[in-house]
Amino acid sequence: MSFDRRLTPARSDLASLALKGRVEAERFVEGKPARVTAAVTALRGKPDLAAGIDTELTYGEPVTVFDEADGFVWLQSARDGYVGYAEAGTIGPAGQPATHRVAALRTYLYPGPSIKLPHLALVPMNARLTLVGKDGQFAVTDTGAYVIAHHLEPLGQVEADFVAVAERYVGTPYLWGGRTSLGLDCSGLVQTALEAAGIAAPRDSDMQEKALGDAFDLKPDLSNLQRGDLMFWKGHVGIMTSPTELLHANGHHMAVAKEPVAEAVERIREKSFGQVTSARRL
Repeated sequence: MSFDRRLTPARSDLASLALKGRVEAERFVEGKPARVTAAVTALRGKPDLAAGIDTELTYGEPVTVFDEADGFVWLQSARDGYVGYAEAGTIGPAGQPATHRVAALRTYLYPGPSIKLPHLALVPMNARLTLVGKDGQFAVTDTGAYVIAHHLEPLGQVEADFVAVAERYVGTPYLWGGRTSLGLDCSGLVQTALEAAGIAAPRDSDMQEKALGDAFDLKPDLSNLQRGDLMFWKGHVGIMTSPTELLHANGHHMAVAKEPVAEAVERIREKSFGQVTSARRL
C-alpha cells in the first residue's frame, strides 16, 4: 500500500496502532500525547540535523510521539497531521489543554512579571499557551512563564480577515519549511494566516490546492480575481490582496512580498514554477 509519508505515521519497523491492518510494520504502538516546549522546533524527514526541514512546530503545539531514539522523537502534529522527526529536547509532556494563542506576530515569555527580566523564549503567532492567572499586564502560564496579556487571544476568538493577517508578514525572510515571522515559506504563510482566522489548512501547497476553497476558471487576463483568492502553481501558492496584487513568500524576493499579479505570473511562468495550475476561492 502506498501512502504519503508526510501524513502517515508508518515506517517498516513501526506504525501507529490506528493504521493496523492498513499498512505493514513490525510493531504498532498507540503513541503518547505530548506538546512542543521549545519556541519553535524543526520537523525533518530523517532523524538527522543535516536533513532538510519539512516544516516547523511551534510552542504548545500538541503532538503524538510514537518513538524516541538517538536524540530524536518521531511524531505526528495534531495541527495538520504532519509526520517527522524533532529533537527530543524540544518536546515535553502534554500538560493541560491550551486556552489561548499568540495573536501578535511574536511575543516574549518572561520568568516573572517584568519586561526588564531576561526573556525565556520568543514565541510566534499561533503558539499555544495554557493560562492559569494574571499579574498586572501579564498573563501567567501553567509553566510559570509570564507573557504580555494583550498579545494573546482565547482559542475560540479568531481574526476576521486572513488576508490582513498575511499582510502583517510583509518583509519576513523566506525560509523553506518556516512557519513564523522570523522566516516562512509560501504555504507556511497561507497556513499560518488561515489558522489565525480559525480556518484549518494543510501544510504544503499541493495539499492546500486539493483541500482549500473551490476552483474557478481563471480568465486569461486575470480580471476575475478578487481579494482572498489563492493562486497555485506546481510547488507554489500566493494570496490575492486585491484584484491585481499578489502576496507570497517567495525565493525571488527571498521574503514575503506584494507585487502586481500579472508580473508575478509572467516571471513565475518563465523562471520557476511554470503555468498557474489553479485559482481557488474560499
